[in-house]
Amino acid sequence: MTAIEQTSPVVAEKREGNRAWRKLKASRSATAGLIIIGFFAILAICAPILPIPDPVATSWSAIRKAPSAAHWLGTDDLGRDILSRMVWGARASLMAGIFSVTLAVVIGVPFGILAGYFGGWVDLVISRITEALLAMPFLIMAIALAAFLGPSLTNAMISIGLTAMPIFVRLTRGQVLAVKQEDFVEGARSVGLGHVDIMSRYILPNVTAPIIVQATLTVATAIIAEASLSFLGLGQQPPAASWGSMLNVAKNFLSQAPWMAMWPGAAIFLVVIGFNLLGDGLRDALDPREH
Repeated sequence: MTAIEQTSPVVAEKREGNRAWRKLKASRSATAGLIIIGFFAILAICAPILPIPDPVATSWSAIRKAPSAAHWLGTDDLGRDILSRMVWGARASLMAGIFSVTLAVVIGVPFGILAGYFGGWVDLVISRITEALLAMPFLIMAIALAAFLGPSLTNAMISIGLTAMPIFVRLTRGQVLAVKQEDFVEGARSVGLGHVDIMSRYILPNVTAPIIVQATLTVATAIIAEASLSFLGLGQQPPAASWGSMLNVAKNFLSQAPWMAMWPGAAIFLVVIGFNLLGDGLRDALDPREH
């Protein structure tokens, strides 16, 4: 067993951990992505304690007011403070992105491991279902599932997670097909380890890096999907704040109050850019060919 563990890339991966972390910190794009994501994450976490107005409080004397000292980002069509709604909307967008991708990983990775490890009819069934799901456009499938489950943020997150799941099935399957041919896996089989032990101790740790990178990039896609569903009325429901629903309202007042659309649109753009920059940095840092 000792010989197997010494030859396993898991040990080498531990040795490379510090080098990967240093490479990630040295990446300017990844650092910029972390700063952007961290900024919005702090806003979302601290929303209940920040000294900002109630995001659902209306004021008929402050309808569609331009940015000012009283309302830094202006107000919307009901006199609600846009800064407050932006902060609370960050909670919905980040939660939707992280939860839906977590759901996709939790469901997709085990199926991908089973398909790649066992092959045969198991691989055939899982791969055909995965290919059928991937053949459907991502956003169209998410909209269909959200409409079927009903309009709410929770159902939107479930819909996005299930729609993104095939991506991780295919990615994990491909990685497992390569890893299971390695000598350390054959050695584990030769000493009598069961399938569950081999998959959990030798297969999964060696396919984790690309899954992490893909998950980071998919969060950006999930945030756009949540905003799209909220824009269509299938995500966060009024009067709760959501960047997508804010854009839905703002489209009717682009000429009278352009700030209503400018801020949520900029927030979505920045968060998506942040996750993409971080994903690119992780891909470079975790790629063994780059060390």
